[in-house]
Amino acid sequence: MNQSIIFQSNQLTKIYGNTTALDHVNITIPKGSIYGLVGNNGAGKTTLFKLLAGHIFPTSGNFTLLGAGNESNFTALRKRCGCIIEKPGFFPNMTAKQNLEYYRIQRGIPGKDTVTNCLKLVGLSEASNKRFKAMSLGMKQRLGLALALIGEPELLILDEPINGLDPVGIIEIRNLLLKLNHEKHITILISSHILAELEHIATHYGILSQGKLLEETTAEQLREKCQSYLEVKVMDAHKYAALLESRLHCTNYKILPDNIVHIYGEIKDISSYSHLAVKSGNGLLSFAQKEAAFESYYMELITSKNQAMIPKKGDV
Repeated sequence: MNQSIIFQSNQLTKIYGNTTALDHVNITIPKGSIYGLVGNNGAGKTTLFKLLAGHIFPTSGNFTLLGAGNESNFTALRKRCGCIIEKPGFFPNMTAKQNLEYYRIQRGIPGKDTVTNCLKLVGLSEASNKRFKAMSLGMKQRLGLALALIGEPELLILDEPINGLDPVGIIEIRNLLLKLNHEKHITILISSHILAELEHIATHYGILSQGKLLEETTAEQLREKCQSYLEVKVMDAHKYAALLESRLHCTNYKILPDNIVHIYGEIKDISSYSHLAVKSGNGLLSFAQKEAAFESYYMELITSKNQAMIPKKGDV
């Protein structure tokens, strides 16, 4: 088994009745990475997390975890994983310290200092004697993270850990995850609806839609795909594209609806692209330099891929 890969799935599929929650998904999570799993509600993110954590079992397909691919080994291996999937169950009238101590004993984790160290790590030392029901949402999220860390995991699985937090809380969780990854060398699998936030921490991405993996990419590759571009709107986009190639030797462009052309790559003389439209009599309707955001790329990807999945008339 490849020890540099902490999780890898092979045609992983989960079906509930007539609903396919995961559809032949192949995902690879490198050791030491922060892997951002992206997708709207119902995309299959939580289903994948539950399969990985052993809460449910696949309909078909398989995966390797921490270098092992035998299901009989997964029970022991999952003790080396920490999870926050949906909402952790805490006792409302017990303190943060009491809640963690309960789970430490239940899981047979040695060391009475474990709870104190986990609370310190997530910044809850001063709130250790605070009852769970009296905690703020940010504190509750931190306590959930402390619970996931109580077994000193190699893999941390976090399902929407910043959901509902204010900007300050989001930044605090972000910095904590980066610290865990950089200093503790913990691999992190995280999902979030806040795509701009994932850009601050993720080293790898998987984009899910309707149970299918649309794309798997690195942060570096994504930055290249989300590069700045020129948006040019003319009377005839195809005529303008032909001039781009013949006169400016530009082939890195895309023709969009409404006679809009996006031009990518390094552009030294921006004015030459506007002059090209004006001098050819093509009618320059708009011209702007723009920065492609992850959100825009994501929406364009799922729209184009989902349309491709729809059977055309006459297809069997």
